[in-house]
Amino acid sequence: MKKRINRMIILPVILIGIFIGTVSFKSDFFEIAKQIEIFTTLFKEINMNYVDETNPAALMDTAIKSMLTDLDPYTNYWNEQDVEAARINSAGEYTGIGALVKTGPKAITVVEAYKDYPADKAGLKAGDEIIKIGNISVADFEEDAGELLNGAPDSNISITYRRQGEIRTTSLKRSSVELNAVPYYKLLDDNSGYIVLSRFNAKASTEVARALKDLKNQGANKIILDLRGNPGGLLNEAINVSNIFIPEGELIVTTKSSIEKYNREYFTKKEPIDTKIPLSVLVNGRSASASEIVAGAIQDLDRGVIVGARSFGKGLVQRPRELAYGTQLKITISRYYTPSGRCIQALDYRRRDEEGKAVRTKVEDYNEFTTRNGRKVYDGGGILPDVKLETSEFSDITQALLMQDAIFNYATKYYYSHELSEPGDFNFTDTDFNDFKDYVNKSGFEYQTATERELNEMLEKAEDEKLRARISSEINNIKTEINNYKRQELDSKKPEIMSLLTDEIIKRYFYKEGLYEYYTENNPEIERAKSILNNPSEYSKILN
Repeated sequence: MKKRINRMIILPVILIGIFIGTVSFKSDFFEIAKQIEIFTTLFKEINMNYVDETNPAALMDTAIKSMLTDLDPYTNYWNEQDVEAARINSAGEYTGIGALVKTGPKAITVVEAYKDYPADKAGLKAGDEIIKIGNISVADFEEDAGELLNGAPDSNISITYRRQGEIRTTSLKRSSVELNAVPYYKLLDDNSGYIVLSRFNAKASTEVARALKDLKNQGANKIILDLRGNPGGLLNEAINVSNIFIPEGELIVTTKSSIEKYNREYFTKKEPIDTKIPLSVLVNGRSASASEIVAGAIQDLDRGVIVGARSFGKGLVQRPRELAYGTQLKITISRYYTPSGRCIQALDYRRRDEEGKAVRTKVEDYNEFTTRNGRKVYDGGGILPDVKLETSEFSDITQALLMQDAIFNYATKYYYSHELSEPGDFNFTDTDFNDFKDYVNKSGFEYQTATERELNEMLEKAEDEKLRARISSEINNIKTEINNYKRQELDSKKPEIMSLLTDEIIKRYFYKEGLYEYYTENNPEIERAKSILNNPSEYSKILN
């Protein structure tokens, strides 16, 4: 018994010793150890002595997530289900119902049903709200109810859902779902090859290379690579996709960190497919991470013309670290820098405003860099395109419309009140846009302008200084002007809002494939890219 006790004492001592050895003897190690001991004793006391019964797992989950919110939104704790979801996202395949969904507290909303997969065959549509899976109510399920939709191949599942206020039921059989990195490519009428790259999973570079070769065999003599809405993914695939168009041995991206081992340079390692074919890359405010690495390398090396709007600005690098019991910590370890030295990251999470939000670099603080040909480019987060288009922009009001699902919900309303037989027949008219504005005004949509935020801060200070009563009339006049401005904002940002409405509505009728087909005939960004590629002097002028 005494030997067993000794072992129990010795083991923690050994573990602590190993832990000390892995921290590189940083000067703040004592503080780390001190805080761990405080937290451990506090956690034990709460769970042993709190007046009501506690849930240790839930408390710890809350503690971990609250701690990580002080860092950045990409440093996350992953439970076993999260780890599996990340594996699926990287591999590009899983077993489930074949739909993109969003889990809420009372229902799971179908965002998109993939063509010819179980959800689509069972009749589920975007906007449907799943309220029950088998005998389990989504509202009563404490964990992520979306996990209930996945399961073994060929296993049956019954679903109860709400559509336009009506409760319906359906059943389906789960199947293997393959998410293509390149869901669409086509030879356009001017011999431009159009390639959509929607994600950087393990198959991204292979699928882009295959599409490029096929298009060249069909007669393509210029390429449009569409990275709009691509949230990123695997770093090595960003290098490999760049390598398709950029020679071997070129620097594509650098990572920098306060930890020496994470400072790395990434070069192309293979023979490219084509380094000469004229190239245009499309980006927008939802092109992030790996998309920005590719676009940044193409721009800095003057390999192609970037068209659209400034990309998202996600330049923080994450790595998964194994924890106990199959869990992981996805932790930010470094920042991305383009070949010219620009930092991709837009928000500085080391600096916060009075509301605790990360600070964005001001335009006047942007730093100038040069491309290989000597063109001026700037940091400040994301990749600023060579040719900017209004239809690609994401203003504050547009972001708010997306965040509050106003565009998504209006597309649902439109789908159930309009018939459409072909993508080419779609025309979102001024009358439709006015209907959308009426819908937004009645939906309870709200958003704050930057001026409003600053005004509210000023009012708080005025309250403290007893000035609010004396300036109330001026404040009311300012608020009236702000409200007038906000009413006009829907009209002033009409091009970008209509572009997003068009995308969402077309998908409802003809899936993503129909949307891409519609793009090839009606999309302003593609038309602008084609005009540049078909004008060698303009193409050359932009790059030189």
